[in-house]
This record gives sequence, C-alpha cells and structure tokens, in this order.
Amino acid sequence: MEKNSKEIQKKLTTVKYNCADSSHLSVNQEICAKCKEKTCTFICPADVYIQDENTGQLVVQYENCLECGACKIACPKKNIEWRYPSAGCGVVFKNS
Repeated sequence: MEKNSKEIQKKLTTVKYNCADSSHLSVNQEICAKCKEKTCTFICPADVYIQDENTGQLVVQYENCLECGACKIACPKKNIEWRYPSAGCGVVFKNS
C-alpha cells in the first residue's frame, strides 16, 4: 500500500456514518459495463465503487460515502445519480 493510500485510510478512521436503509447513489449497470475507464473505482477516496471480479458489475458501497461528489463529477458517462442521504443519515465528521 502506498504512503498516500495509508494516510487516506488513517483519516477515514476518524469518520462516523449513520447508514440509511437505502442508497443515495445509483448507477445504470448497462452503462457501467460499457465504460472502459472505470473512473469511479479510483477517484473515490472511500472506495465506494468496486468492480466485482466474478460478475463484472459495479458494486456501490454507499455506506462508505464521504458525500464529496467526486464520483458524479468524474464519471465520463455521467452515469452516477448522486443525492444527499435522507435526513439524519450519511457521514458525520467527528471533529465538526
């Protein structure tokens, strides 16, 4: 693991989540299947998006989301529907 990756993982341990029952993120799997870049799998600092090695489908681990919006901005296919989690849910920063 690279130094930057270790630093990011250390910082992520300071984050608390109030998980919603359903995802505030959604993608169209057919569009994701045609995407060669898979930008979302490396642009997200919290590893929300991973590609399942067995099925090839994009897995959205919304529970990890830091709500930065980088995925929506970076997606070359404009395929990520992003909205804030329902009231009281989502990321809670411990030092805020």
